[in-house]
Amino acid sequence: MASSLLSSSAKPYCSSKPLNPNRATSPTFSSSTATAPRFATHGLAAAVKTNPSRARLRALSRSVQASMPRRPEYIPNRIDDPNYVRIFDTTLRDGEQSPGATMTSAEKLVVARQLARLGVDIIEAGFPASSPDDLDAVRSIAIEVGNTPVGEDGHIPVICGLSRCNKRDIDAAWEAVRHARRPRIHTFIATSEIHMQHKLRKTPEQVVAIAREMVAYARSLGCPDVEFSPEDAGRSNREFLYHILGEVIKAGATTLNIPDTVGYTLPYEFGGLIADIKANTPGIENAIISTHCQNDLGLSTANTLAGARAGARQLEVQEHSGLHVQPHKAIVGANAFAHESGIHQDGMLKYKGTYEIISPDDIGLTRANEFGIVLGKLSGRHAVRSKLVELGYEINDQEFEDFFKRYKEVAEKKKRVTDEDIEALLSDEIFQPKVIWSLVDVQATCGTLGLSTATVKLIAPDGQEKIGCSVGTGPVDAAYKAVDQIVQIPTVLREYGLTSVTEGIDAIATTRVVITGDVSTNTKHAYTGQSFNRSFSGSGAAMDIVVSSVRAYLSALNKMCSFVGAVKSSSDVPVNTGV
Repeated sequence: MASSLLSSSAKPYCSSKPLNPNRATSPTFSSSTATAPRFATHGLAAAVKTNPSRARLRALSRSVQASMPRRPEYIPNRIDDPNYVRIFDTTLRDGEQSPGATMTSAEKLVVARQLARLGVDIIEAGFPASSPDDLDAVRSIAIEVGNTPVGEDGHIPVICGLSRCNKRDIDAAWEAVRHARRPRIHTFIATSEIHMQHKLRKTPEQVVAIAREMVAYARSLGCPDVEFSPEDAGRSNREFLYHILGEVIKAGATTLNIPDTVGYTLPYEFGGLIADIKANTPGIENAIISTHCQNDLGLSTANTLAGARAGARQLEVQEHSGLHVQPHKAIVGANAFAHESGIHQDGMLKYKGTYEIISPDDIGLTRANEFGIVLGKLSGRHAVRSKLVELGYEINDQEFEDFFKRYKEVAEKKKRVTDEDIEALLSDEIFQPKVIWSLVDVQATCGTLGLSTATVKLIAPDGQEKIGCSVGTGPVDAAYKAVDQIVQIPTVLREYGLTSVTEGIDAIATTRVVITGDVSTNTKHAYTGQSFNRSFSGSGAAMDIVVSSVRAYLSALNKMCSFVGAVKSSSDVPVNTGV
């Protein structure tokens, strides 16, 4: 399950202004085992990156750059400032493995750019050995994002690739990340008794030998920065952990990542684990301790904070994923800063700090009713473009013209176009996978008097128009069957969701679907090494729910076709499924 969001050990501070990490009164946790890290503002930035809005990411990056504490010089195995906490973002690797969260290479590059702008220290860009497409994506990120300074301090993030403890995986990871100015290989092997016995079928001595040899091999390739993870550390024998971690430090590991792989531990247990590792691992002063906490029992955030309190100085956080954030999600949910209770509203009108421990402005959110340009059907290009800039979007002239056409279509039917409408249209028009099949027209009929029917016209990859007609149990079912009739690719619809962007009968409808297909994607699972049938998500937006649904279906189909095409055209990377 997805990793923790929060990335600092500071207590919440009740203020409507951005937190200042340098002030003398900045609150921190007290701890007998380690000096508590200060509240790194860029850490909070990483904490909210699961919000799928690129505008909010951009707005947030601007708000945190000014107040970001001075970043110490990057040295792989030490941090000169003992209070500084590195943020390791694994959206593009662990997050992307969530069902339906598959991203195209272009989408991954967009996300990586935004993570760099947020100030993330390390970006785990993918698992290069899993597929040729993933290797190409990680390589592209390493070449561009891993060499481009951002922000006033000229920050360049570390670009990391995951690998299992075998040479083929490590070779693929190094081939992908070596182009970055600061490359890192992250390799792992299971260390719990249950994993060693039943999955690896190896003795503890064999596991130590493999880990030691593969870390040394990664360093021998010329990689100066190697992270090692003992998978399922939360259920591993402590003495064995101390031993294997000490051995990989001697072999050249610069960061030791301690994963609670199955979300097994409680906060006091995980904090104790980190403290014990810090106190008992030979050579630990020559490496950084990192945490990777899973959310199976809903404790990932608490465990991550406990790890930081105990001395961890790198924290892993976990979308283009197509996954919606639930409205009641803390900090980033749509209702996080909404107040409906009369008592709460009265307090908010008098002083916002009565019911908000942080301001939405602190994390890049704004309340639409407080300020901003209000758009309608009479708004021209200048006003619309200004709104996009206000929201933090940067698109080229051709993309703007494509978007403006869609905007005018909606504005003719709605009295007011909201920020949420703008984001939905941008996502549907601009931030889509490579167009292979495009929608021209769709017409559907339905009701209680007969079967639902749909006619769909698409433009094929060769530019020819194709028309399909079908009947179904409803208009969306009929339209999807008409698309299938044209595209001729066997698919299974795994998820379908329809929501309104705003309130009102004239609201834009957004649709999200997840599909799987009977196609070969040559994808290997990061932990098991086994091939699996990848799922693909798609999103669409329109004022007509059938049109919105067809757009979403085509988005997922295009993503699947692009992925399969990339796999077929790329040179195959052999993968050793054993560790």
